[in-house]
Amino acid sequence: MVTDANVKNLVKILIGAAWIDGRIQPEERQYLREIAQAKGLSTDPEIKPWLYELVTVQPNECYTWVKEYLGDRPSAEDCENLIEAISGLIYSDGEVAIEEARLLTKLQELSQSNESHTSAHTTLLKQIQKLYRRWVEVQN
Repeated sequence: MVTDANVKNLVKILIGAAWIDGRIQPEERQYLREIAQAKGLSTDPEIKPWLYELVTVQPNECYTWVKEYLGDRPSAEDCENLIEAISGLIYSDGEVAIEEARLLTKLQELSQSNESHTSAHTTLLKQIQKLYRRWVEVQN
């Protein structure tokens, strides 16, 4: 479910991703301002200082926002959507800094680990269902 808080957190993450290499490129700046405007957050008191580069965002802040946004057990879809949003920003300037690539890689790993966890969980549930069906058959 997309809420206003999620949208604000997503914009914060995008700003953090732009800062992750230590500076915001002109293309990233334009991209961020367009996104903030489209989401109605360009004048938000919390977003404005970061958006207009009055305050820098440290990499650890960006990672904290990502963790808050995704929660403890994000779905692969949530991770993929975040990767897609961040990729749009990162590729806006035509170059990918090492720190930006590292952020995308961590998100991809998180997505894959949750996907394999979900797959293992599904497999376990199927095994339990088979056992239960056999038990029901034996009881009849």
